[in-house]
Amino acid sequence: MPEPMWRQIAEDLRQRIESGELSANGTPLPTELELQAEYSASRNTIRDAIKWLVTRGQVYTRSGQGTFVTPKIDPFVTKLVTGTEAPQKADPGFAYEVINRRNVVFSVPRVEILQAAGLPATELEIPATATVISRHQQRVIDGVPYSRQTTFYPMDLAERGAVRLIRAENIDGGAVRYVESTLGVKEAGWRDRISVRLPDAEETSFFSLPDDGRIAVFEIIRTGYDEQGKPFRVTVTTYPADRNQFVMTSGAVPDEPSRAADISASSQDDADDR
Repeated sequence: MPEPMWRQIAEDLRQRIESGELSANGTPLPTELELQAEYSASRNTIRDAIKWLVTRGQVYTRSGQGTFVTPKIDPFVTKLVTGTEAPQKADPGFAYEVINRRNVVFSVPRVEILQAAGLPATELEIPATATVISRHQQRVIDGVPYSRQTTFYPMDLAERGAVRLIRAENIDGGAVRYVESTLGVKEAGWRDRISVRLPDAEETSFFSLPDDGRIAVFEIIRTGYDEQGKPFRVTVTTYPADRNQFVMTSGAVPDEPSRAADISASSQDDADDR
C-alpha cells in the first residue's frame, strides 16, 4: 500500500534538509503556496507534512514568520564544580577556556535601579520596598545566543563605595571580585537552585526558539553569601535546552575529550559584568 501523499512530501523534505539542500541554519522553508505548487498538493497535505517534520524536531514554526529549518548547534558544555574547586576555577578559567576555543561575546550590561519585590527580596532577605541594582547581560558564542543573565545587588553596596555596579560597563574580573576588592565583602559560598521551565516571550525571541514551547530553558538561580552568611547578590541565568549541556564530576575522573567549550559553573555568575 503506497504511503499517503503528505508522508511522501515530508520524507522528501527531510532528505533535502539532511543533505543540506535546505540549509539547517535557521533558514525558512518555502512557503505553503510554494510547496503546494512544487508538489502539486493541497494546503492540508502540505500542513500535515510540515506537522510531521515539526514533531521530529527538524523544522519549527514562528507565528507570522513561517517555518524554519532547525539549526544544528554544537552544544555548549558547562562543567558544574563543587565549592572546594571554585577558587581555582573562577572567572580567569572561564575567559581562557572559552575565548581560546570559541568567539564569545558578552553584551554591555543593562543596568536598572529597581524595587526588590519578588525574587530579589526573597533571596537577598531584604524588604520588598528596598532598592536593588539589576545588571543584565547576554552571551553569544560563534554568533549563537547561549545564555541570558541578570544579577541583583543591594543598593547599599554602591552607596558604600562599589559605584561601578551602577555603571553600564563591563567590570574586569567580574563584579563579585570587584565587590571584594572594593568593600572587602568576600563571597564565602553560594547556593544554586536549578530548574527547567518554558521560556518567556523575551527568551523565545532572543534565543530564536519555536513559539510552541517545545524547547525549554534551564534556569539557575545562584545566591552568593558573604563570610557572615549574609546574601549579597543573586544571579539568574537562563540557558536554552537545545544548545546547552551540563557535566558534573566527582572524585578521580579523567578529563573528557575536548568536544565543546567548557566553563566552570563557579564562574557563570562572574560572566556578567565583563
